[in-house]
Amino acid sequence: MKKTAVITGASRGIGRAAALHFATRGWNLAVCCRQNTALLETLRQEAEALGAACLTYTGDMGNPEHCACFFSQIETRFPHPDLLVNNAGISLTGLFQDMTPALWQQILASNLSSVFYCSQQAVRRMLPLQSGCILNISSVWGTVGAACEVAYSATKGGVSSLTRALAKELAPSHIRVNAVAFGAIHTDMNAFLNEEERQALLDEIPAGRMGTAEEAAAFLYQLAEAPEYLTGQVITMDGGWT
Repeated sequence: MKKTAVITGASRGIGRAAALHFATRGWNLAVCCRQNTALLETLRQEAEALGAACLTYTGDMGNPEHCACFFSQIETRFPHPDLLVNNAGISLTGLFQDMTPALWQQILASNLSSVFYCSQQAVRRMLPLQSGCILNISSVWGTVGAACEVAYSATKGGVSSLTRALAKELAPSHIRVNAVAFGAIHTDMNAFLNEEERQALLDEIPAGRMGTAEEAAAFLYQLAEAPEYLTGQVITMDGGWT
């Protein structure tokens, strides 16, 4: 029986690359995004061309009702989720004193609450099977912090802490929970950088370049297939940057 990977924020970037990587390796997919339905539909067509069954859902995983609806649809389509990749998230840059309460709540919901809600839905379905894997997408800024990205750094630090705590709780049930703290990955999230800023960033990275979404996807696949004893880890992938 094919395994099922649930991937949030799958319309672009790491989420999209991960979905296609898992599809090429025989996994079925349940993917979602907040608003890019057309891009998600294109992903579905590509995944099905690779032989994967693919369920799509457009909704905000920071909203517990949307999250519950998504997992309810997954339950009707597939036996159970074997893997959850909590990839949904947004980045906001700006001075700390200028951030409004509304923006703070938005990034908190997208980056951290979505991980809580989706993990809770997945765990409820994994516990009876005493099996499953959760991979959370964190960031190096969640470890060391970034000026003008205080809210983003705070939410990613929360993701890393949630990962470690949940892994301890679920280890007796044979459910693994890990996170990847990515550095600079070449996705739309970095499109705000001008050429001078981009070059200054690359000069700081020993590898001399950004990582690719495909490299990130390949690493997530390795973690999904890792031994059960690997849990509770926040693993950095950043080209030697931090």
